[in-house]
Amino acid sequence: MPKRQRDSTFNLTGLPINGDLRTYMMKWRDFLAHQKAFSSHTITAYDIDIRHFIWFVNRHVGEEVTPDHLATLKLRDFRSWLAARHNENFTATSTARALSVIRGFFRYLEKQGVLENPASQHVRTPKLSKSLPKALAVDQTMDSLTSVGAEHKEIWVQLRDVALLTLIYGCGLRISEALALTPKDIEDGAVSLTLTGKGNKQRMVPVLPQIHEAIAAYKKSCPFTLANDEALFRGARGKPLQPAIFQKEIRNLRAALGLPESATPHAFRHSFATHLLASGGDLRTIQELLGHADLSTTQRYTKVDHERLLSAYQKAHPRA
Repeated sequence: MPKRQRDSTFNLTGLPINGDLRTYMMKWRDFLAHQKAFSSHTITAYDIDIRHFIWFVNRHVGEEVTPDHLATLKLRDFRSWLAARHNENFTATSTARALSVIRGFFRYLEKQGVLENPASQHVRTPKLSKSLPKALAVDQTMDSLTSVGAEHKEIWVQLRDVALLTLIYGCGLRISEALALTPKDIEDGAVSLTLTGKGNKQRMVPVLPQIHEAIAAYKKSCPFTLANDEALFRGARGKPLQPAIFQKEIRNLRAALGLPESATPHAFRHSFATHLLASGGDLRTIQELLGHADLSTTQRYTKVDHERLLSAYQKAHPRA
């Protein structure tokens, strides 16, 4: 199978599909981008999943895939696709997402009057292990905030990494949300920050003085002009900082501080929520700060905190 594409839009080059299916796939992509307001990152993930599925169907039918082929797929065919993903070592989480993508594509085709395939909506989702958010201890978090980027010779890069991590942890941001910010989004001394998260959902989060101090130090040292409507965080050549670069910085930080493998940029968002809960924050407030649409997503943190308390009890209680 050809190497998977990782661009920000659907790349249909080389896909074994006829002209009609190509047209419908591009219309679906436009629907996701403009009607559903999905991010380019999400659309890229959808692209990877749909390409894998189309290549599977191509091998299955032995010819160029058409809408008619998709309409006649049986439940056993979808199960064979899931089995193929399992044999290719895709995780259950990845396959569950891919199945959701394929179901959505078939629903779109049905609403457009292109085809109907009831079997596509009756495939059983792979069982998922309910993993808990991997939060860092408070002391690990504080050490990280002062140590990130320390291996860089350029002071401005060190200060950039400190400011970015302080922002992610201090406001509970996703890395994509933090890197999308411009200087005008987080004005000096502003008590709050308005964000647009997943599903174009807006939320407001408080901004602590320590966050402003870290960002001000970075801005003062940054060698590039930071226009109000351009990216706040920059890479070594002045272009917008890419997530992969900062993820690499966190991997270096893990090695330097002996942090667990679960210590990723997103772990600091989890830590923000877990530490708030441990300090008496209520779930509804934390839900709003994180931008979770469903309270059940936020409720996972209660178990995290319960396990922390149980661990402390077992270590300290004389009868434990």
